[in-house]
Amino acid sequence: MMLLTDAPDPSLTFVTRAETLRRHAGQIALPGGRVDPGDVDRADTALREANEEIGLDRGQVRLLGELPALWVPASRYDVTTVIATWDGGQHLHAVDPAETGAVHDYRISQLASAEVRVTGKHPSGFSGPAFILGEQFIWGLTAHLVDWVLELAGWDRPWDVGREVAIPERYMRD
Repeated sequence: MMLLTDAPDPSLTFVTRAETLRRHAGQIALPGGRVDPGDVDRADTALREANEEIGLDRGQVRLLGELPALWVPASRYDVTTVIATWDGGQHLHAVDPAETGAVHDYRISQLASAEVRVTGKHPSGFSGPAFILGEQFIWGLTAHLVDWVLELAGWDRPWDVGREVAIPERYMRD
């Protein structure tokens, strides 16, 4: 779920995946996960997962729609991102430390800033948009989705795509 506050300069919510997870441990991601048999649709999945991961009350959320599904070769999943807004008034937190290590909010103006934008380079040769926010490094599918939404919404700003940074080892454990 791409959860944005309903504000003139919205913030976007991210999670740090727990260090103990088998896949993508310690990486910055959007809240969300796999469809369960009882889920009505993708939005229901996103709302359930956001509640389980960060304590988001689905009654506080206004669903805006979905991005087209993306095939992610690394995980071999189709990923559909649900876009939603909320007023930002509820305290979000890591509900289950075995799943979520932390919750982060970054302003769109900060994410669009040339100062935090880089091209992340993986040792395998993969390169793509990335964001350096203090000690946090957002890359991979999450960074692609953020980059895509910045462009779609008209929030993107010029940045130096030639500024390449190696993806920190702590974010590449699988």
